[in-house]
Amino acid sequence: MPEPRKTSLRLRGAFAAAALTLSFAAPALHAQTDAEFLAAKEAFERGERKKLDLLAPALSGHVLAPYVAYWQLKSGIDTADYVAVRAFLAQNANTPLAERLTIDWLKSLAKRGDWSRFALDYVPATGEDVELACYGIQYRRQRDGDAALGAAKALWPTGQATPDACEPLFQALFAKGELTDADRRARFRLAVENGNLRVAHAIAADFSAKEKVTSQQLAAIDKDAQRALAHGAFAWTSPAGQDLALYALERAARRDAEAAYPAWIKWRDRIPVAAREYGNARVAYHGARQLLPAANGWYRDVGATPLTPDQQAWRVRAALRVSNWRDVRAAIERLPERDQQDAAWRYWKARALAATGDSAAADMLYATLATEVNFYGLLAAEARGRGAEQLALLKSDPRPPTPEAFAAFGARPEVRRVLKLAELDMRPESQREWVYAVRGLDDDALLQAAEYARRYGLYDRAINTAERTVARHDYGLRYMMPFRSEFTAAARDQGVGEELLYGIARQESRFVPDIVSSAGAMGLMQLMPGTARWVAKQLARSDFRPAHVTKVDLNTQFGAYYFKYWQDRLDGLPALAAAAYNAGPGRAQAWRPSVTPLEGAIWVETIPFNETRDYVKKVLANAMIYTHALDRPYAALSARLGTIAPKGANAASAGTGGTAVAAQAE
Repeated sequence: MPEPRKTSLRLRGAFAAAALTLSFAAPALHAQTDAEFLAAKEAFERGERKKLDLLAPALSGHVLAPYVAYWQLKSGIDTADYVAVRAFLAQNANTPLAERLTIDWLKSLAKRGDWSRFALDYVPATGEDVELACYGIQYRRQRDGDAALGAAKALWPTGQATPDACEPLFQALFAKGELTDADRRARFRLAVENGNLRVAHAIAADFSAKEKVTSQQLAAIDKDAQRALAHGAFAWTSPAGQDLALYALERAARRDAEAAYPAWIKWRDRIPVAAREYGNARVAYHGARQLLPAANGWYRDVGATPLTPDQQAWRVRAALRVSNWRDVRAAIERLPERDQQDAAWRYWKARALAATGDSAAADMLYATLATEVNFYGLLAAEARGRGAEQLALLKSDPRPPTPEAFAAFGARPEVRRVLKLAELDMRPESQREWVYAVRGLDDDALLQAAEYARRYGLYDRAINTAERTVARHDYGLRYMMPFRSEFTAAARDQGVGEELLYGIARQESRFVPDIVSSAGAMGLMQLMPGTARWVAKQLARSDFRPAHVTKVDLNTQFGAYYFKYWQDRLDGLPALAAAAYNAGPGRAQAWRPSVTPLEGAIWVETIPFNETRDYVKKVLANAMIYTHALDRPYAALSARLGTIAPKGANAASAGTGGTAVAAQAE
């Protein structure tokens, strides 16, 4: 097992201070005890139960002793003593460990068919995972009979694989005729739409004999879906033939909607209206995500077929991409009422209203939206000519905690666990404990907790907690500026705005200096190792070592250089540079319009990767607020977005690497 990553010296100092502050409330925590705790953690992860049991007694007084007890119970959950489990849950009520053990325990009981004890501890919860939900239905079925099966029917329509716990319920529903081949076909389509071909093939294998779609037929299409679609050798009048045709369309359009469309329109009139409109919707959706100008027109052929939320959103974006404001407005008004309240669609509806002559209605939307502190609120304020004025209204109303209240918060067991878990580089566990620690707090208490987290270097928790306030806000906590000397130096040395660097770091890492993403991006500015090596070469940094990537001074300098490098080569526009920073410059270039220059805000709204689209909006909105916090001259968000030139108009050669790259299309 690899050694845990080192916590930064700056944070170690903060944790040491916290330990001294809290020494009155807890036994002294010696390095040796922490080492034994980490050894226990390793034993648990390796499945070395005997070693874990040997280490546990010496850790009974450790601040993280509940974790050791949880690991012991989890390691033998299928044979765990009921009294021991109940005792742990009682002693650790309202903690993430109790929640996790409850789920583990219930699943173990269900697998063993111990429904009497399952009944004692099972309380259906909103958001419970599908496996536990299916076990809950199994329990109710053995208690109440088949009337309980109705709840399982709602779990069938998914494009994902379902747990084994659900299978006996689905089989019973099919046996009773409450699920049919039509339901199988609907789920088959969902699986194909999600690109989950293994699930799709498995479902197709269970179609009734007269509607059978074989694995061989599907595999033949998988080899060359475009060729299969163009050839059109399907039994068009049969359900199976229609399934195969739509499967070929989905597979071909996902790869190249522009090539798939002519083949589709050649054959589509051979199938019933409902199936034809479904196919029209799928090719239009893929065309929109591939930024094809024709996609807006294709959406007009979807008829009455129901669209998924994602298809509906891309219908709006397809109209935006060609600046057809009447279609933008119509597409937004087709959205469910709840979705229409999203800030994005309120802003674009206002734009559509203004463009089609209803300026009064547009201004009413702008006025309400401009009070919100987000990308669209800032754009709405600028649309009303009040951008700088609106930023100036971001007033903080902090309530500094009293020393007594501060000490009392820090003495809470869950807060002590937060600090120790962070010190030992158990970041996910620390975050979960913090969520429980601040749950249900009012604004004053949230700001106190956020300030506590800030003082001990837990900047991510400080920001996230400060963002939860409803009426009293502290923008100094929401948009804090730690590591000021390093960011100032990086901005000066690399010739890039400090507000942009802060905007990137806030979004990338929440100012956690030693964070490493699942993709391997590292540090405040989330640099991939390959990117860091490339920047070191450009800067002639012969002293660079991979182990140095998370050092704050180096990380900020390298991140600033990389951002500025691509901003200079991407028309000097921060919007393009931010997209390149996240998803790679090659993708940022590929998303340019084909012929006609495109307004930057529309370009951002039509970025095909969900992660990158959200990232660019937040980085630029962050930068606007940091501009105000740094007391710099106002620079309009619309100017940072600019106008995006067509492909090839001013395009630099670019690879596809990035920092925290959105690894695949979503």
